[in-house]
Amino acid sequence: MSNIIAFTAPTRRQYLAERIPALIDCFARQRRVQDDVFWLKENAEILNILECTGQSVPQAALEPLGHFYAGLADRIGFFPQYYRFLLSIGLDLEDLGMPGGQMEQLCDWASQRGLPDAELSDLQRAEARRLLARRGVRTTAADAGLDDRLRAFVQRTDTFALPNKKAAYELTHIVFYLSEYGRRDPKIGEAGRISLEFAGITAFLDQNLDLLAEICVALRQAGHRPNPLWVAAVRHGLASFDILEDDHAPLTDGYHEYLVSSWAMAAMNIDDPLAPVSSARCTFARPATDSGALRGMSAALLGLADARSGSWSHMQDAIYAMLDDDAALTLSEAAAASPHFEAYFEGFARAGTTQGLARFG
Repeated sequence: MSNIIAFTAPTRRQYLAERIPALIDCFARQRRVQDDVFWLKENAEILNILECTGQSVPQAALEPLGHFYAGLADRIGFFPQYYRFLLSIGLDLEDLGMPGGQMEQLCDWASQRGLPDAELSDLQRAEARRLLARRGVRTTAADAGLDDRLRAFVQRTDTFALPNKKAAYELTHIVFYLSEYGRRDPKIGEAGRISLEFAGITAFLDQNLDLLAEICVALRQAGHRPNPLWVAAVRHGLASFDILEDDHAPLTDGYHEYLVSSWAMAAMNIDDPLAPVSSARCTFARPATDSGALRGMSAALLGLADARSGSWSHMQDAIYAMLDDDAALTLSEAAAASPHFEAYFEGFARAGTTQGLARFG
């Protein structure tokens, strides 16, 4: 009698260039239908990443989007409310090698219709300006003070010493637009760099690798070297993704973290072989990890009430005592890795913030 040992060969992993055609096809044809606004979002994101990182995309790999590109004029005429998604997709397709040359006309049409003038926020106006400028078209929505207001937001470092995901994502996108995705100096100054550092500390403490990857990219585009601890965390998280073929799994998956983590690695010229991508309907899944230290830190500080201080050296023992081992390790790593951690903690602690509020009680 003999023992038979079954051997399963490991799945061959792929470098980025090998994954690109299947990724484009997956997002273009397999996950959602083109009338779904989330289809627009997903495809705009992957094409933008490929374009701004200078990837070489075979023209055949763009064929799944050929019909969409051909009908873009009709689509933007009927769905002008989605003009930023539609222009972004069309511009990136042309810049990646799609023949056609219609985007200058469509950018001019969007400007003539005043679509950017309907935007409510400076961030959206900056994105619209950036899109139209790619074909030399100006918009009246981009007033002379737009950049000053964007930089004033970026340079208010106190904003980013507190957990605020919306503000942090707006911070990264402002850097993307002001830097033309790394093609010029965004001129955010030292205060802007510290804002990105503070936002990165929060993202690491929260183990929010999606946001952390965007912050690494923004730092790179602003001419700074991202914290090696953060880069390592994003790199490890990306390597742990599984690409699962499933016709029925919900699409509320980790695709965005996968894409922006891939973007961060490409921005730093890191090209690890990863799980292969199929052209089938895929979902992007990463194993669950610990929840980080952010929530535990906040709970500890809130519980300390008037006893809390903005001095990290005075507060660290009390905070560590209230955290579990995983959270304490995350906090210890964050504190050791950043020369700005003490300044960050001073804002995060919110010590003495209720002074002067008693009269409103």
